[in-house]
Amino acid sequence: MKFAATIEYTQDKAKIESVRPAHRKYLTTLLQTGRLVAAGPFTDDSGARIVYEAQTMEQASDLLKNDPFCAGGVFVRWTMKPWKTAFGNRELFPNAGPS
Repeated sequence: MKFAATIEYTQDKAKIESVRPAHRKYLTTLLQTGRLVAAGPFTDDSGARIVYEAQTMEQASDLLKNDPFCAGGVFVRWTMKPWKTAFGNRELFPNAGPS
């Protein structure tokens, strides 16, 4: 089952930059193990959306809480809801994958 998290970031840009390498490494691990559907920041740097693959809300919440951005204080608020894919277009995600 998919769970979509809408996350608000701290406005401390230095903190975000210092933790970003560990965050990206963590997301790459989730992607490689089939637990990450999609992730990316909002273009105004206010936060991000991350869609997890998990069996329960608790498992998805654990994935979020184990993210270095959460432990490092970058994630300040979030909501998470079960999410059902109705349509998808791989061609519109040309940059999907770790960067």
